Amino acid sequence: QVQLVESGGGLVQAGGSLRLSCATSGRTFSWYVMGWFRQAPGKEREFIATINWSGGNIYYADSVKGRFTISRDNAKNTIYLQMNSLKPEDTAVYYCAEVSGTYLREGYYSHKSYDYWGQGTQVTVSS
Repeated sequence: QVQLVESGGGLVQAGGSLRLSCATSGRTFSWYVMGWFRQAPGKEREFIATINWSGGNIYYADSVKGRFTISRDNAKNTIYLQMNSLKPEDTAVYYCAEVSGTYLREGYYSHKSYDYWGQGTQVTVSS
């Protein structure tokens, strides 16, 4: 069973930076896709970024493009989300997610395509 554990959330002022980490254990597939999503109170879970096992396919939501960077360290079974120029509207619980294999049944941007989820980490950006 794949398990994901996020860390790195916290409180930061607008314009600041944070780096989130997501460590994976129990993976048995060599091919996988991982993503970052976020959910603010009263809103639906929102796609942020995705990266595949090779790092060759990376996509971002328009709302974070140019500010956030997703990366991976295969030796540590960890992906990262570097968040710069944070805005109050970035405040949310951030989740990492994973799906085994290469098939994303509803596209890389849909939370329904991912099978495994972390517990989430809170990011709060003050104005």
